[in-house]
Amino acid sequence: MVGQYDFLSMGNPLLDMQVTNGEELLEKYSLKANDAVLAEGKQKEIYKDLEQNYKVTYVAGGAAQNCARGAQYVLPPNSTAYIGCVGKDGLADQLRAANDKEGLYTPYQIIEGVQTGACAVVITGHHRSLCTELGAAEKFDKSHLETPEVKKIIEGAKFYYLEGYFLTHGLESAMILAKHSKEAGKTFAMNLSAPFIAQFFKSQVDEILPYIDVLIGNEAEAAAFAESHELGTTDLAEIAKKIATMPKANSSKPRIVVITQGPDNTIVAEGEKEHVIHEVDTLSDDQIVDTNGAGDAFAGGFCGALVAGKSVDEAVAVGHKMGAMCVGQVGPAYKWPKEKIL
Repeated sequence: MVGQYDFLSMGNPLLDMQVTNGEELLEKYSLKANDAVLAEGKQKEIYKDLEQNYKVTYVAGGAAQNCARGAQYVLPPNSTAYIGCVGKDGLADQLRAANDKEGLYTPYQIIEGVQTGACAVVITGHHRSLCTELGAAEKFDKSHLETPEVKKIIEGAKFYYLEGYFLTHGLESAMILAKHSKEAGKTFAMNLSAPFIAQFFKSQVDEILPYIDVLIGNEAEAAAFAESHELGTTDLAEIAKKIATMPKANSSKPRIVVITQGPDNTIVAEGEKEHVIHEVDTLSDDQIVDTNGAGDAFAGGFCGALVAGKSVDEAVAVGHKMGAMCVGQVGPAYKWPKEKIL
């Protein structure tokens, strides 16, 4: 039976500032549909622009935080916790309120004088572009892992989840969690998060990869990984198999690699086994409200199901259900009252 805080997630807490029909914003701020970037130069002006000139929907965000909320949706009460760094401000209060509603426990590290991170989410049709200002999120310090409350949660958890974005600033903290997981015989999962992580933070990815038991990414992220690591193929199934068989610190547990493709088939490779293709039920256009956070919803459902003792195949099915539920809502959100997913 799942106990308290069996699932621990770590990442960059962000408040999403979401706008629709954002074609002009893509051009104005040199953004691409279905991409994710850290704000640079003129892009840092987008947040004030959105606040002053657009109808903004504010949604609790941050990839690992979204995933943790998804995992909590499918698990019993008090199963999930999330750590990251926020400012002492109203944005952090909004995040806490959203997490409290959905049962996610959040012992944040709090930094005064720095604003909680924000993400501009520009929706164009069924596509989303993410432009992030990390703010307090990149101030996370490994000392927070040693606080009595967080240390107790780390020691009690069975499954750890890291967003790839965290590697842009928090490799040392991530490695502490990864090594603890390996030494304690637990499960450590990571999401590739965005193509630029594998492209521009390759050394960080390579350092933590041996400790990763479960790696999740979409087709663009997998392609970026294959290119940066010179895997010599663009075939997603081959990429999944090659990553699954890369060296592991805990060789007794085969690595599971999951590559999602939105409405197309999900590919799963597990160690030396032959890869498996999982079909995705097609949604009609009128069933798709917002694709932001769908990948995180899949990851939350998939990982939550694994925590609950389900097989990999069953976990993929749960992930698909969560992803479909998410795209029918505004932002990375789930139906309330809860539906029975497992």
